[in-house]
Amino acid sequence: MLYEILIVVYLIVALILIGFILIQQGKGADMGASFGAGSSATIFGSSGSGNFMTKTTAILATTFFIISLFLGNLTAQATKKGDEWNNLGSGEQTQSIEPTDIPTGDDNDESDVPN
Repeated sequence: MLYEILIVVYLIVALILIGFILIQQGKGADMGASFGAGSSATIFGSSGSGNFMTKTTAILATTFFIISLFLGNLTAQATKKGDEWNNLGSGEQTQSIEPTDIPTGDDNDESDVPN
C-alpha cells in the first residue's frame, strides 16, 4: 500500500517539477525586456519570479530525490525477501546425479561436432 502511494506522489512531484522548470525564464531573458523587446510585467510582481520559482524548484527537486531513494530502498528489500523464498529448500535437499545420466562418449561413434 505504501509503495503505491509513493509511486503516485513521485509521479505528481515529477510532473510539477517539470512544469516549474519549463516555466522559468533564462538569465538572458531580462536583457531583452530592458530594450523593449518584451513585456517587463510579471505575474509574481516587479521583483520577478526568481525567488519563488527557484525555491519551489529546489524543494520539489529535493522531494523528488528523497522519494526516489526511499522507493529504491523498498524495492531492494522486496527483492531480498523474494530471494529468501526461492532458496527455502536448498539446505535440506540435495540432488545427486546418477552415473547413468552422464553420457560417456563411448556409446556413440558419431559426434555432433564436425572435425
